[in-house]
Amino acid sequence: MTNKENMKKLRVGIIFGGMSSENEVSLNSGRNIYDNMDRETYEPIPVFMDSGGKLWILPWQLISQNTTTDVMERLEQEAERLPYEELRDKVDFAFISLHGKYGDDGCIQGVMELLGIPYTGPGVLASAIGMDKHLQQKVLEAAGIGVPKSRVIHEKDWGEKREALEKEIVETFGYPLVTKPVREGSSVGVRIVRNLKDLEDGVREALQWDTSVLVEEFLDGIEFSSIVLEEEDGEPVPLGLTEIYPQSEFYTYDDKYMPGRCRKFTPPRNISREAAEEIKKEVVRAYRALGFRCYGRIDGFFLKDGRILVTDPNSSSGMAPSSFFFEQAAEAGMLPSMIVSRLIEISLRIHREKKGPL
Repeated sequence: MTNKENMKKLRVGIIFGGMSSENEVSLNSGRNIYDNMDRETYEPIPVFMDSGGKLWILPWQLISQNTTTDVMERLEQEAERLPYEELRDKVDFAFISLHGKYGDDGCIQGVMELLGIPYTGPGVLASAIGMDKHLQQKVLEAAGIGVPKSRVIHEKDWGEKREALEKEIVETFGYPLVTKPVREGSSVGVRIVRNLKDLEDGVREALQWDTSVLVEEFLDGIEFSSIVLEEEDGEPVPLGLTEIYPQSEFYTYDDKYMPGRCRKFTPPRNISREAAEEIKKEVVRAYRALGFRCYGRIDGFFLKDGRILVTDPNSSSGMAPSSFFFEQAAEAGMLPSMIVSRLIEISLRIHREKKGPL
């Protein structure tokens, strides 16, 4: 038996599923991470979070199920229930593949900190800011980074003084404008508003997902996304830059996850090399300003007048086979297994060096 075979493999708990509107996206991410993990170095352990927040270790037969509902229907009979307090006995490291509330927003990161389990992605505070679109913009604006003009509407205020708010919004932004929940991802609850009826519908839809609505100016330009990876010396470096052309009037949930609904170009086709380099500089500045660690995904717009606006910084990223992450990794010459291993290695270094919670 070789020395490598004698070495104990790192037990990597891949946490996916979850309690958010993005649980199906998370299922695809977790499955792809599981499939592409280097078995010579790591022992992947699929840890599924159900819609009630309970954890389960899945047999391989359940990992390939089509939807989270399909998985949950078989948990009691086929999966192993895993109490949170026993997680540390089962895994040495957590590869967080949860998306949305309770996954990207600092909740699961706080649990990992309390259990003493190192994990992928930023820590509690940066993850929480990474989920809150309003706070993101305040932080970025304070750092001198371009963001869309916006304002927040609270559910209570909308119920008590709707007419005054409608007038103020139209006078401030004009049409079209955009409404979205303050804390959601994958374009859930987002709407392009072109008249008063749209505005009422857009706010109502956004309030189904959160108690606050972000109203933003409509941006006319090229949408982009860039994955940022942290190097061994701690320096954040853009993995690549992708230019996005959705089929719909904005980058909807279906455009993001349905095959054939969107064209993506990595590297960009219609952004000059000089502009692309400026975008990458802004992406890194945003990553630093928000306190992200390990990796992040920074989305934004390159406007016709040459301005670069950061619209959606993400403390994590979808990791399905056709995601920005693996598309940009492929362009950089990295196989899926290589990028998965890289994220684990980066995270382990970060957690070794931290003092207190990340």
